Amino acid sequence: MPQTPAPPPHASRTPASYAGAGVDIEAGDALVEAIKPAASATKRPGVMGGLGGFGALFDLKGAGFTDPVLVSCTDGVGTKLLLAIESGLHEDIGTDLVAMCVNDLVVQGAQPLFFLDYLATGKLTLPVARQIVDGIARACAESGCALVGGETAEMPGLYASGHYDLGGFSVGAAERGQMLPRNCQAGDSLIGLPSSGVHSNGFSLVRNIVAASGLGWNDPAPFAPGRTVAQALLTPTRLYVKSVLGLHEAGLLHACAHITGGGLPGNLPRVLPQALAVEVDGSAWKVPEVFKWLAQAGPVTPEEMLKVFNCGIGMVLVTDQSDAVMARLRSEGEEPVLMGQVVRRAAGEPAFRLTAPLGLQA
Repeated sequence: MPQTPAPPPHASRTPASYAGAGVDIEAGDALVEAIKPAASATKRPGVMGGLGGFGALFDLKGAGFTDPVLVSCTDGVGTKLLLAIESGLHEDIGTDLVAMCVNDLVVQGAQPLFFLDYLATGKLTLPVARQIVDGIARACAESGCALVGGETAEMPGLYASGHYDLGGFSVGAAERGQMLPRNCQAGDSLIGLPSSGVHSNGFSLVRNIVAASGLGWNDPAPFAPGRTVAQALLTPTRLYVKSVLGLHEAGLLHACAHITGGGLPGNLPRVLPQALAVEVDGSAWKVPEVFKWLAQAGPVTPEEMLKVFNCGIGMVLVTDQSDAVMARLRSEGEEPVLMGQVVRRAAGEPAFRLTAPLGLQA
């Protein structure tokens, strides 16, 4: 008598699924639906279509450009993410992501046009993701930049529980012949725009110093009365788009530098010709308390502080019309600082010179 074949060994097992492997497609779809109102609020002239397509379309003529040059930037927020994750404060980390990109666009004289984000995590938590993307949308709206799309990736096994990573990508445009830097010359003034704090650079060192100090993220911040350590350090990166573009459109700028990783010495020379250098008066502005605390708690040398952190200046403008620039910025509620000048640079001389030390003492 013929025997009935044995069932395959997996016949009684539960069918495999993507959700069972840790990826929830429905959660991703729910996030897209949840953020559509925030993304729609960032719409600007030139945007074609909305979220949900395979790609985003943008009409440069519709945005008012006649002979544009495209400028693109991509960035993240480094290990500041760990602070947001460990403290559970996610509301402003999206602003950091946008700021790190659009502030780089405007130093080239480009108007930010659109932004895309990348959010990767082991398991998507809708309330956290929505807080992050809402922060991105708010910063885009403030910068005149449309949030046109992005990617949300669930990758179980790659990220620790509750962890995520962020990346941002932005495109801007400037009319040909109106890009920065241009016409920089010896005698130009350097005008600093204050930072809001540490911004998004140097957080590996910040985290080491906080850990060595014995402070927890929820402890009172010794450098910010009334706030916890996490709240103070998570102050979002300032958005300089409107101030810088207004000055540029008025023909008042020769160059500007976004002070990110590398600090003043690493970023200011990037916008100058080889034959020029900068002299910076470190006593020209009041260094925020957070930097004084980091310098002393580290301890961190003044040279290292200047190289790693913005030390209170987030954007530097180069101009030959300092009076007009200072007056315009003050009328807009800014607190600009006249902090130095552009000078000639002889062969072998450094491109950055500090003429007076930073005020890092408490």
